[in-house]
Amino acid sequence: MIPMQTGSLDTHTLRNLPWGADVRAVLAAALDAVDPQPAVLRALHADERIAAAVKASHRVLAVGAGKAAYPMALALEQFLGDQLEGGLVVAKDGHLPAENELRRVRAVEAGHPLPDGRGLDAARKIAALLQSAGPDDLVFCLISGGGSALLTAPVEGIALADLQQLTGLLLRSGAPIQRINGLRKHLELLKGGGLARLASPARVVTLILSDVAGDPLDAIASGPSVPDPTTYADAWQTLEHFGLLAGAPPAILTHLQRGLRGELPETLKSGDPIFARVSNQLVGSNALAAEAAAAKARELGWNAAVLTTRKEGEAREVGAALAQLARQVRLEGIPLLPPACLI
Repeated sequence: MIPMQTGSLDTHTLRNLPWGADVRAVLAAALDAVDPQPAVLRALHADERIAAAVKASHRVLAVGAGKAAYPMALALEQFLGDQLEGGLVVAKDGHLPAENELRRVRAVEAGHPLPDGRGLDAARKIAALLQSAGPDDLVFCLISGGGSALLTAPVEGIALADLQQLTGLLLRSGAPIQRINGLRKHLELLKGGGLARLASPARVVTLILSDVAGDPLDAIASGPSVPDPTTYADAWQTLEHFGLLAGAPPAILTHLQRGLRGELPETLKSGDPIFARVSNQLVGSNALAAEAAAAKARELGWNAAVLTTRKEGEAREVGAALAQLARQVRLEGIPLLPPACLI
């Protein structure tokens, strides 16, 4: 039995899976460990510096983007109450409830994985809100998977249609998300530390729910408040490596070429003084889900191990390899004796 990543499951689906109660319990434990609302609340209550920062701030604002933006914002409202002045978060279509319980933060939906005009409008409003923040203000940034497409603000000279065309090419190319987001950071205003730049000199606290293997903070939602290790040269090399130079919009090629020539500033790098007033905290990840699943399996009497939280590849190929591993457990007791739970 090999429980896989469970990001697309919910409690309703779990109750209807044709598996045993033990398997459902293991999967439920993984989901509970990364449930956005309690994950954010745990992080907020665990860090005394956050409460101190809130108390010392003139205004407290919230912005965010991702599939989990709504429950993350709900947790923030629950924690801050009247101390939260307002804000805006953007979620994927279908990820807002019929009855909106948010009272101070506005939540809107936008297109994913292809960005659309609603995401562009939300990004512009978030940018304006960030630029209104002063040195005595505190901005909470709520980031989860999908944030790159949902928070789209192209640089001058690049149109939304250009980004839509490029996104389609990248998705069909098979490029890994780290490479895709490295390119996006050099074409948009809020990515690659851009959100932190716009919010400066306000203090920024970013709470991050990871959907990227290995949890590189600069790759999750294209790292809006994180230093960017990639360059214009890396962005150009991504297009070149995946054979996209011929199909990429001319405006994007022109922009990248200007960056290569040093005519445009690079994204924010580690050591930039802006990050002295920015903290980035991981509140949920695949690793946390996997460890919770293993703990539950052991509680139920299984031999359990987390094999990896970094496995990537074509699902059909990975599935075949995992099936062989399950057969090896059953026939040879390697790497664990049955009953085994390999995660």
